[in-house]
Amino acid sequence: MQQKKDAPLRSDAQRNRERILDVAVAELTRCADAPLSVIAKKAGVGQGTFYRNFPNREALVLEIYRHEMQQVADSAAHLVATLAPEQALRAWMDRLAEFAMTKAGLADAIRQATSTPGSPAKPAHTPVTSAAEILLRANEEAGTIRPGVTADDFLLAIAGLWQLDPHDDWQPRATRLLDLVMDGLRAGATGR
Repeated sequence: MQQKKDAPLRSDAQRNRERILDVAVAELTRCADAPLSVIAKKAGVGQGTFYRNFPNREALVLEIYRHEMQQVADSAAHLVATLAPEQALRAWMDRLAEFAMTKAGLADAIRQATSTPGSPAKPAHTPVTSAAEILLRANEEAGTIRPGVTADDFLLAIAGLWQLDPHDDWQPRATRLLDLVMDGLRAGATGR
């Protein structure tokens, strides 16, 4: 009996999939060329189970990317619900910087998976863009940032994060960069 494409997974199948993703994140972050057989073994699943979930390296890498980006995006809603808008935005920027630096090996795996002719395209940053929009609008309504900043403007302004070397002492530079961006967002704010 074959499972429908969009049917929910059984609980044991879902646990297997989550274990594969957890192990794959760790292994591919450490080494972009980590063998899929090693990931399957460390996840405690057989090759058949692995390939039923992820038919190739590209499918695995792109699912990890989507999953990780969704986690970063989801943190925005939690932050805006628990902190003042300005603090939520700055905390989320730190979360994004941490993601960018700690997942550098994963970025290499994503580049490898999407750079060959005929390979799938890298997914858009839609969840992250939507999360940035939520944070920016909360701050604009609070008068803590200048009006009219779009999520695309914001992401372009913080793009310098991806130029930092994750193997150096990146945190002080990221903090300075993000503080500069926050200062720029505050300039012309109606509530200041």
